[in-house]
Amino acid sequence: MPMAAQDIARLIRESIPDAEVRIEDLAGDGDHYAATVISAAFAGKSRVAQHQMVYAALKGRMGGELHALKLTTLAPPG
Repeated sequence: MPMAAQDIARLIRESIPDAEVRIEDLAGDGDHYAATVISAAFAGKSRVAQHQMVYAALKGRMGGELHALKLTTLAPPG
């Protein structure tokens, strides 16, 4: 069963409370998303470490309920 965009955003915010999360359904099928996540928690971390934080927030749903996620992570300017 596909995963709803609001569920993706909720899981990320539960793990990264200050995250600004934008989700876009790329194919209109509830299975292929793009996510932009902005959080101060990413400051000083490599892109790989930032992505690992988001994947950890999804609690093993990548590759199962969530088939594809194009991920962009950023620390806020400042």
